[in-house]
Amino acid sequence: MSMAKLLGLFLVLALVVAARADECEGDRQGMRTECHKYALFPSEPKIPPSDACCNVWKNANIPCLCKRVTKEVEKIWCMDKIVYISQYCGKPLEHGYHCGTYTVPALGQ
Repeated sequence: MSMAKLLGLFLVLALVVAARADECEGDRQGMRTECHKYALFPSEPKIPPSDACCNVWKNANIPCLCKRVTKEVEKIWCMDKIVYISQYCGKPLEHGYHCGTYTVPALGQ
């Protein structure tokens, strides 16, 4: 394989890796823009999210977002409110699902 082809292949692989690293950055930005006021502490009261927040949630790559939830994020975003948003918006997180270190409880808990 020529050096030019090898360099081209490396460039393509680098772009694929970079794209995957940012695959849910748009979702993260949407959550910050549209949902933050519904998801911040304290855990009560829970305020019904806006249609714009629900649209972000319904279209978001939730597994990707949850992989990026750190303990620092969990200090800012109330995960109980995230579960509320998910239920309210019609795309609920399942009982036992892990988002960061948070485990979604059974309904009513």
